[in-house]
Amino acid sequence: MHEFTPEVEALAAEVLKYSLERLKDDPPLDGPRTAEDLFAEVGNTITAKGLGGHEALQVFTNVLAKACISTDHPRNLAFIPSAPSEYANLFDLVVGASALYGGSWQEGAGAVFAENQAIQWLIDLAGLPATAGGVFVQGGTIGNLSALVVARAEARKKHTPAGRWVIACSEEAHSSIQSAANVMDVDVLKVAVDETGKLQGVTVAAAIDQLHATTSNRVFAVVATSGTTNLGIIDDLKGVAKAAHDRGIWFHVDGAYGLAALCAPSVRKDFDGVEEADSFIVDPHKWLFAPFDACALVYRNPALAKETHSQHASYLDTLKDDQWSPSDYAINLTRRTRGLPFWFSLAAHGTDAYSEAMEQTLTIARDAAELVRNHPNLELLREPELSIVAFTRKGWVAADYQQWSDELLADQVGFIPPSSHHGQPILRFAIVNPWTKISDIQMILDRL
Repeated sequence: MHEFTPEVEALAAEVLKYSLERLKDDPPLDGPRTAEDLFAEVGNTITAKGLGGHEALQVFTNVLAKACISTDHPRNLAFIPSAPSEYANLFDLVVGASALYGGSWQEGAGAVFAENQAIQWLIDLAGLPATAGGVFVQGGTIGNLSALVVARAEARKKHTPAGRWVIACSEEAHSSIQSAANVMDVDVLKVAVDETGKLQGVTVAAAIDQLHATTSNRVFAVVATSGTTNLGIIDDLKGVAKAAHDRGIWFHVDGAYGLAALCAPSVRKDFDGVEEADSFIVDPHKWLFAPFDACALVYRNPALAKETHSQHASYLDTLKDDQWSPSDYAINLTRRTRGLPFWFSLAAHGTDAYSEAMEQTLTIARDAAELVRNHPNLELLREPELSIVAFTRKGWVAADYQQWSDELLADQVGFIPPSSHHGQPILRFAIVNPWTKISDIQMILDRL
């Protein structure tokens, strides 16, 4: 298995050929199949003697890959899709072939150095001090959890509450905040948003003060969202930061989707206040044109994270030096150098190209909103702040939305599953792919 034989060389050529074709050609949309259906076609692929490299690749390319929805299809506008650059995808092959370990400086110094330069670009965009630092983790859920664990550790140095530790966030906060609370065995204080859907600093301040005055529980972290997943709403970052810091509480910004737009001059002002964050996250695999999976987790004072997250064991003592070991800054030890494809694309193309691509997606979102506004059967839910366009179809109930979505995918037109807002069904376009053209939007709207 570990010898480079003529068979391996032939398989490498097949793999590279498939990869190049996937990069060069328009991506397929495809769609899921049942496990029973897949088994009926491919059977048990794990056998004592093996299928052979060529045969296993054929099973994947001809059957299994086609049972996956391509996240980079220009009319996949569901959830938050992905649109890795060609350079990023190509370098992901290099990362996979290089057997790199990204947990320690000792074993991965060059890779970690490169990742840290990519993180520094994000730090500079956000306006945090040069002493800030961070690490690439699997995704926003791990990023948020890792930051909140540090926040609680810092709170424990100052307070020993008689009651429960609490995270304060908006009603519209991502589900990963509740997930983190469940893992940490802490409570969540959900603060009401204003009529525009934004979490405001004055509301946060009042909710925390009331909690502290009427219970023995204590808030150890306040989480603001910069680009909610459902509607793309940016909270009052400056006001929420003040509410937190006036009370000596950690301020975390969940920017998994939206903070990517820090590189877009047209909306940069909307993120004022992020520079006050004690920590933030942004996922390059969402809207910064990197492949899955890569979440950038940034700390204002990374020494606090190192104190909290460093693991200690006899076999790890050799790694404890003054160099930057990514495993010290999050809930991870073994770690893929998942930030390298993002770094390579950023280094190769330059930051101006990223700003241009970001502005392009924002323009398509604004144009899409205009098409929705002028459509006789549709009602725009709100003006898009970022690149999510949400709307309703007049006269439809939930079943109608689902049927339309299912038919759209079955016909290979697009992937637009319904969502909901205030208990009512809605549709939404999450536009993060520079390949998405206004003609793609029109093609979908023609089905409504």
